Amino acid sequence: MPVHIGESVHNFSDPTALLSDCHRRIEMFMGSLEAAARVADHPLSNETAQALTTALRYFREAAPKHTADEEESLFPRLRQVHDPGIQSALSKLGELEEDHLRAATLHSEVERLGGLCLSKGSLSRADAERFRATVATLMSMYREHILVEDQLVFPVAARLLSQPDQMSIAREMAARRNVKFTTEIPAFRKDK
Repeated sequence: MPVHIGESVHNFSDPTALLSDCHRRIEMFMGSLEAAARVADHPLSNETAQALTTALRYFREAAPKHTADEEESLFPRLRQVHDPGIQSALSKLGELEEDHLRAATLHSEVERLGGLCLSKGSLSRADAERFRATVATLMSMYREHILVEDQLVFPVAARLLSQPDQMSIAREMAARRNVKFTTEIPAFRKDK
């Protein structure tokens, strides 16, 4: 099942909340990768294979948009704010950008090993260990990265960025996803 930004209770009127929503998806899909990696040296069940396929697709297609949201839209605007209250957040931006580069390298390895696992049905013991280690490294990195962004960077941005800057970020986020920019909260669909 595809997961799209903007389908939560947050909308484009609160771009930092949408970025935080992306973190919840990252955590969810990292959980899927971790579950698949745990059993990668055994034949994958259909359910595990599907979860792995979906997680790999998310990190291949959607996660780079989240990185662009931060590096191309949010971080440059934060760097333009002249307020003493932003210094602690600004001091972390370089590390966060380094995390993005490191994550891209790790995700390349996860993509390779996950794809191999899907095509063969399982991995050799050595490849399975490499898969588990790479996923564990990513999990550890994401835990700290997400904590810094959710508890420091995003609250500072929500508080100090002007409304026009926040709406520009939101429009850019929508454009990256080729979705119509709206600040309306989507109606919840009821199953028939």
